[in-house]
Amino acid sequence: MKQIPKSTWIKIRKKHLFPPLPFPKVKKGQERAALEIKDKQIYIDENFLSQISKKMQENDAIEALLDHAIAHYTFCPWDFATYLKLYAEAKKVSKNKDIAKRATDYFMDVVVDTYCVKEKESNIPSLYKYMEKGKIEQVMCALYQKIWGKDLNVSGFDELVRKLMRIPYINKKRWKEGIRRFTHILKPLLEEQIYQSASSPFGDHRSLFSKDSIDKGLMELALSSSSPQAFGELVNDFKEELQEKGFFGNEVGRGRGQESMANILYYMKLAQRYTLSLKKLPEKKSGSIYPHSHSPWEIEKPYQDIDIWTSFGKFLPGLTQVWNRREGEILYLEEKVPNCLIIIDSSGSMTDPRRNLSYAVLGAACACEAYLKHGSKVAVYNFSDAEVGGKYLLPFTQDRIAIYKSLCKYFGGGTYLRPTDIKFFECDDMDIFFITDMKISNFSDVVSYFNNIENRVTAVHIGESIHSQRFALSVSKKNNISLYHVQKREDIPKIVLGKVKEYLHQAF
Repeated sequence: MKQIPKSTWIKIRKKHLFPPLPFPKVKKGQERAALEIKDKQIYIDENFLSQISKKMQENDAIEALLDHAIAHYTFCPWDFATYLKLYAEAKKVSKNKDIAKRATDYFMDVVVDTYCVKEKESNIPSLYKYMEKGKIEQVMCALYQKIWGKDLNVSGFDELVRKLMRIPYINKKRWKEGIRRFTHILKPLLEEQIYQSASSPFGDHRSLFSKDSIDKGLMELALSSSSPQAFGELVNDFKEELQEKGFFGNEVGRGRGQESMANILYYMKLAQRYTLSLKKLPEKKSGSIYPHSHSPWEIEKPYQDIDIWTSFGKFLPGLTQVWNRREGEILYLEEKVPNCLIIIDSSGSMTDPRRNLSYAVLGAACACEAYLKHGSKVAVYNFSDAEVGGKYLLPFTQDRIAIYKSLCKYFGGGTYLRPTDIKFFECDDMDIFFITDMKISNFSDVVSYFNNIENRVTAVHIGESIHSQRFALSVSKKNNISLYHVQKREDIPKIVLGKVKEYLHQAF
């Protein structure tokens, strides 16, 4: 098997300012593409290298291929977030995911090749001149001849090239506009290429990204998406690629209360963007009393507290000393975070988390992340009309996917919460996170339950209504319950989990 000279790799890395990439490899020709990139590892196809070396110096071909591959990391797309943005614009024009993916691949190739030729003095023109070309590659080379001023042995396609030349490929600020025009111009040729099962000589670029890059890209996409539905439509186009990276498990059903993995990813990435403050359980008091300091004895003070050693055996006011006693403390090695039960309302009056951003699901997800981050377990009681089966109970777990599946379920029925269901979860040191619009049909039963427990409760009401005002008034004397109002996304980070008044420090 051929080997890439170390001197060539050093030369190319220096040209591109030493990107943190592993040493490239030559791979036996199992792929149709000349180049394959997976998780930052660059592979050059051995068969392609053998064929192209008959027409140009092998080392020049290697340098050109490495220029192309490295520029994808250093210039375009740089990261998965950029790739998704470009793909989304191509999809708007093509209305077809396969055409959009190919358009994105070709557009990025034009960008990196032009960047290398214009900025880095590359052998890429020679590579295109001598490589075998499909119809789209001929169009690309005709375009390159015009914008590079290099002869690549192609002719024709004047009208297409005239339109393609107007696109500012190296101007990053205009990439979105550029790829829309690029896709519109090449759409007929891309449809023909798909029909003929042809592909780009440089393959696709979906395997280029590391898991960390995909994770950041999904977070940016979630933040910029207009709705979970829009996020899901885009992410589902990359379902196979995301499954390979471990972002998609087995898809769940579509029955009542079911949810998609894309929907789960949407809320998971949003929640990981926010941080909620979480109060740890304070130190416990032991209840025992121990001597702490001295004070002068007075006649009305109990004689059994007299310290005879410091009083020299004398019982005289001003001379005799008594002990002042203080309650002892049992300290944890560190303050601890209890497990958390999340009670979430998914009745018909709440937002459907599959169609629009649900502040209830996002708030509950943020609470989940806060407790899991500290090593605690989370349980979920998702309720609508619990009396007729509109509920889901997830026992305490640290399985993040299972928790998010439970949070994202949407029943869309009435609103009936059974306090007896909550008792299923009861355990020592359990916090409760309760999020609803408070339009609960058995309101008095729910208030009675919360008024009779000493657990720390973070209650969040979505929107402002007479129901939330009634709840606030009904639990106003309970110092272990903190109440928050969420009307917009920016209200969620203001929630403080486990916040209680001073008296509760004694209770724990």
